Amino acid sequence: MASMTIRNLDDSLKQRLRLRAAAHGRSMEDEARDILRVALSTTGRQPGNLAAAIRARIAPTGGIVLETPPREAIREAPDFSA
Repeated sequence: MASMTIRNLDDSLKQRLRLRAAAHGRSMEDEARDILRVALSTTGRQPGNLAAAIRARIAPTGGIVLETPPREAIREAPDFSA
């Protein structure tokens, strides 16, 4: 097992870690290990953009197919010279 030292930790951050560890009934070191384990446990790669993220979330529901409306001719530009 490896070990590491964290230097220059803000006092307020250390205090919050101490309170969180106490709330979970464990040492600050064990709490920090758990925080790192949870934060780094994500193995899947996040989609590269918003459209891909939405598609990935909706895909399991089967999605829907929308009809493409027929194209119409371009309207004449209005005449504002009058």
